[in-house]
Amino acid sequence: MALRDYLAHCFSKDKALSDFIHNDFGFYPRNISLYQLAFTHKSAADNSVGTFKLSNERLEYLGDAVLSTVVADYLFRLFPTKPEGFLTEMRSKIVSRASLNKLSQKLGFEQVIHYSHDNHSSYKSMGGNAFEAFVGALYLDRGYDFAKHILLDRIINVHIDLEQLEQTDVNFKSKLLEWSQKEKHRLVFKLIENRNNGHNKLYHVVVVIDDKEYATGADYAIKGAEQLAAEKTWNMLVEQQIINTEKP
Repeated sequence: MALRDYLAHCFSKDKALSDFIHNDFGFYPRNISLYQLAFTHKSAADNSVGTFKLSNERLEYLGDAVLSTVVADYLFRLFPTKPEGFLTEMRSKIVSRASLNKLSQKLGFEQVIHYSHDNHSSYKSMGGNAFEAFVGALYLDRGYDFAKHILLDRIINVHIDLEQLEQTDVNFKSKLLEWSQKEKHRLVFKLIENRNNGHNKLYHVVVVIDDKEYATGADYAIKGAEQLAAEKTWNMLVEQQIINTEKP
């Protein structure tokens, strides 16, 4: 352990969170404030800058991009003969909200997330969101290479069963299209950004339902971006009780 990291822990204003991160991931945070923010759900956001309440939503956005890049690189090297469609589908499964929610449970994130307990049952994606925010905090605190090391060696290689995941078939775009047709809603997957990142294009897609924008997704393939946006939108509609998953 570097002396700098140990001293940061000794003088940390939140040693309990610092110990939690060390026990789970094998390192001490240098800037504990980033991780405190990563584990602050919007329902418990007390501090604000102007009219903007400080929660983990911005870190979630950043972590989503970092996680997608790390997983894309990992799968590209792991499966050198697999086509783009396979890689895109596998990445979508790994970074899906359902997968990240399960990961957060395994890692014990709920014990450190700050949230309002008044309506806890509706926060179905709270753990997955916090996981992405944690990745964003990790990236800002220690840089991309260190974040990649933690994600691969302490999380993906330990907690992700690729063989089982390969057999899993969850198509949120199809589920969302089926729901919208049944309920007579107008559903559009709108490309809002096409950004060149070196030799690759990063596509940003937003789901629009009845002219109202919902969640966005970013991926190096349009289909992957649509799947991510569809999954986030599906979870959002479930949380808002617009979609009832308990119906027979």
